[in-house]
Amino acid sequence: MKRAYRILAYLIALGVMVQAAVVVLAVDGLGKWVEGGGVLDKAVVESESLPFDEAVGFTIHAVTGLLIIPLLAIGLMVLSFFVKTPGAVRWAGAVLALVVLQGALGLAGHTTPLLGGLHGLNALILFSTAVYAAQHSRTAPAPRDLGENLGAPAQSISRG
Repeated sequence: MKRAYRILAYLIALGVMVQAAVVVLAVDGLGKWVEGGGVLDKAVVESESLPFDEAVGFTIHAVTGLLIIPLLAIGLMVLSFFVKTPGAVRWAGAVLALVVLQGALGLAGHTTPLLGGLHGLNALILFSTAVYAAQHSRTAPAPRDLGENLGAPAQSISRG
């Protein structure tokens, strides 16, 4: 179970990296397309066709952020209840909350650009939290290890 938890947490971090890469691919492709004479207007945005090859990055960014990463975060949250690691539920909950916030900021950024900037900042926090959750599951002691010495007699400290 710990291994599955760790893998899901790392997959969420990987998903954030993929999102960053493909959105930059799309924006750079857009810049190149405009430099070559392309015109970005409402008709192009609402069109079903891709005006330049790199525009597929926008689609991959949306699918990864609104479908794949949320499903992984829900899976991490469910799995956290079965992992025998202190803090697993707390960290999975934090990841899930950040994923929900990420989606909300991304969608709100279309009408309020400032929120789009917060979307980028939250992505860094989400990435870091997912990596921490994965690392924490590797290093945290199992609950049975925490109380091993609770029944042992106390040792006195002598000052000589």
